[in-house]
Amino acid sequence: MALAIAQTSRMIVDNDWAGDPDGLVALAHHVLSPSDRVIGVTSSLLNPMFGPADGTAERGAVLARDLLAMLGQPDVAVRAGADDPVTDTARETPAARLIADAAVTADEPLTVVCGGPLTNVADAIRLDARVASRIRLLWVGGTLDDSFEYNRDTDPQAAALVRATAGLEVVRFPAETYRLLAISVAETEERLTGAGSVGRWLWERYVQLPLPDGVAIDPVWPLGDSAPLAATALTHTRARFERRDGESVCVDLDERLIIEDLFARLRLFARGR
Repeated sequence: MALAIAQTSRMIVDNDWAGDPDGLVALAHHVLSPSDRVIGVTSSLLNPMFGPADGTAERGAVLARDLLAMLGQPDVAVRAGADDPVTDTARETPAARLIADAAVTADEPLTVVCGGPLTNVADAIRLDARVASRIRLLWVGGTLDDSFEYNRDTDPQAAALVRATAGLEVVRFPAETYRLLAISVAETEERLTGAGSVGRWLWERYVQLPLPDGVAIDPVWPLGDSAPLAATALTHTRARFERRDGESVCVDLDERLIIEDLFARLRLFARGR
């Protein structure tokens, strides 16, 4: 008999799913964690370093739908956002509408977990100002020293808009912290391919990632987008948060707890548990 685990988070998970596959790995982890209730998934654009951004949000949405179907959750709503960074003009997208409606039409708190650019969150806040006071945003992005970071700098205006929004609770996982979830490419391959059909599908996303010409990957590829589980499914005293510029910033976490829980949940799911 399975142990009953308390459900603590109602959430939407947002990411640029057509990019770094650690986002899809994190989505699987959230869905397989009984304390995280994923009610929606939103998809954002890819950085132009991967080529023209046109269609990348919808391509990511297709990947998220495929993964959710494999995880037995085909009814979770998946919506794509815009293929362009935010501008000075407010706009409505399916992703922004999903976030806004989920935030303002229910009595339960909503957590938005974002492992990519903050484009969809910015569009949702502009769509309905009430969103800011109705969500807790967990964002994988930025650095402690303001140096270049992919998620923030794919859409810097969205990041600036969201982080300056009054009344919004932001919990941030900067690069210095999310890189603690280090795992070698060899271990990622060995453990994902040994973790059932979902694990093998996730590894194929690494193999098929359309890297720019001439780019070779490092032998260590962190599972950085899983960092927010330290504030949802896997809260632990090892995780440390500091107040910085109005945000709660995670400066340490238990990487072993998160990585090992991921692979355990994939193996248990493969065994029908």
